[in-house]
This record gives sequence, C-alpha cells and structure tokens, in this order.
Amino acid sequence: MSPSDPDKTPRRGLGARRKERIDELAATSGTATATVDEAGTIEDTGGVGLVASAWARLRRNPIFLIGLGITTLFVLLAILAPVLAPHDPASWILKDQISQQTNPIPDPQPGHPLGGDDKGRDLLSRLLVGSQQTLFVGVCATLIGLAGGLVLGTIAGAFGGWVDSVIMRLVDVMLSIPSLLLAVSISALATNPSQWTVIIAVAIVQIPIFARLLRGSMLAQRSKDHVLAARALGVKRSAIVLRHMLPNSLGPVIVQATLVLATSIIDAAALSFLGLGNPDDSSPEWGQMLGQAQRYIYDDPHLAFYPAACIIVVALGFTLMGESLREALDPKSRR
Repeated sequence: MSPSDPDKTPRRGLGARRKERIDELAATSGTATATVDEAGTIEDTGGVGLVASAWARLRRNPIFLIGLGITTLFVLLAILAPVLAPHDPASWILKDQISQQTNPIPDPQPGHPLGGDDKGRDLLSRLLVGSQQTLFVGVCATLIGLAGGLVLGTIAGAFGGWVDSVIMRLVDVMLSIPSLLLAVSISALATNPSQWTVIIAVAIVQIPIFARLLRGSMLAQRSKDHVLAARALGVKRSAIVLRHMLPNSLGPVIVQATLVLATSIIDAAALSFLGLGNPDDSSPEWGQMLGQAQRYIYDDPHLAFYPAACIIVVALGFTLMGESLREALDPKSRR
C-alpha cells in the first residue's frame, strides 16, 4: 500500500495520536493498571487483591498504626512477662515495711518503682504478670466464642428454613440480655470460681455475635454466581458450604473477632473485679487487682489507677485496630 493513500494515512496518524494521549493520561494518573503498546492493543498488568489493597490503606492510617502499636506492645509484654518482671509477683518481699496504722501500702523505692500492694508484693511485677493472664483469658474466650458462633452461623446459613429460624430465635434471646449481666449470671452458677469460669462465661456471651454475623454473610453468598453454578453442576451441599460459602464469609467475622477481643478483656476484668474469677491472687489479673484496690481507693488511688489504665489502653488498642480493619475491608465504609 503506497504512503500516499489518502484513506490510510489519516487513520494511522489518528491511532498514533490516541496512543500518545492514552500514554500521557496513564503516566499522570498514577493508578493505571494497563499500558498501551500500539493503537487498539492493551497490555494487562494485573489488578490489586483485596488484602493488598486493604494493607495499602491501613499502613497510611494513623489510627490503625496506633492500635497496632498498642496491641503489639501488649502482646510482647504478656509473652515476656516472666522475664521482665523484676520480682516474684506472689512474694511478700515488702511485708516488713507494712504498718496498718502509718503505712499500709509500701511506697515506691529503688528496685520497686511502683511500690507494693497491701501484702507487700511488688506492684510492677504483678502488673506485668497480670498482662499475661489478661491476654490468656481474652484470647481463649474469643476463640471459644468464635468456634461456637461458626458452628451455629454455618448451620443456620447453610440450611435455612426452620433450622435457621430456631437458631436465630435462640440467638435473639441471648442478644436481648445485656452481655455483662449474662456473663455474671453464668459465672454465678459455678460452685468453685476459677479462671476458666470467666473464660467460659465471656465466651458464651460472644457466641451469638459471631453466629448472627456469619449467618448474614453466608446468606449473601447463597445467591452468588459461583454458588449457583456449583449447585447446577450437582456439587454436594457440604462441599458447597465448606469450600465456597464459608471461606468467602469469614472476612467480616475475623474483623469482628478483633473488636470482640477488646470486649472480652473488659468483661473478664469486670467478672474478676466482682469476685467471680480466680480467687487465688498469687496469679494476678488486672480485674482482680482492681477489685482488691477498693479498700485503699482514697488513700492510695494508684493501686487502682495502674490496672484500670492498662485495661483501658489495651481495649482501646484492639478497638482502634478492629475499626480500621473494618473500614479497610468493607467497600461500603472505605474512606
């Protein structure tokens, strides 16, 4: 074809100009995922996954970074508490300094920066070891509640019908009772209160939260194209539920677990504060320490301030991190 063909030369020039214009827009936008090789041909460079996209937003979110920093520090202190604690938390090392008339609480001194409690035990060591007990109770209660919620939510979302109605009415009854009141009622049934009494009571309170959330996610998955295609191909219901519906419904539940962990720590501390937890104070726990400090709240308020501040800061850290995760993973609330 000759270069002087009047029909082809303008078309070729128009295609080149379009290619240049598209390349300029792609270079200045900063978000393009494709490049133009020649007029009319686009090279796909791949998209960005949900996790990668969420992490890109989270690492620029100061609220998430603050929450992550608090929770990371808390977990590290809890894991390393036996090593970091300067003294045995159960040892009455400052007992000789206690005088019921003049000095019922040992003051801060070298080697004991926070002083001692009413039995002469080092307060800093008890706070550090108490973080380990608090983390253990919170994590175990959340995991047990998550497991129970997964079972109920999966059954309700998979079968529907009367099975769904029965399970959801039971969940509604549990949700109608204030969580702390329900946890107190369950703990009061135990003849010998212990740490596991608190864990089980808090876990039962969290089960309906996970069950309702997972059931809603699975009902949304039932109408998805891949689920309908699997049914049309004759795939068994168990395979559809476990391989297609459940994995795609766990995202909101996992995010909720982060928020529930903060609630579990607060509820567990409240039960221990009321005396429904482990009665043995040789294994300190923040809620237990807070309850024992009531007698000295006017003269020595620091005994209550330190464990209360630890509970508030840790719960705040998990809450900030959980809310940021929810915003990053939920398309409706992304900022």
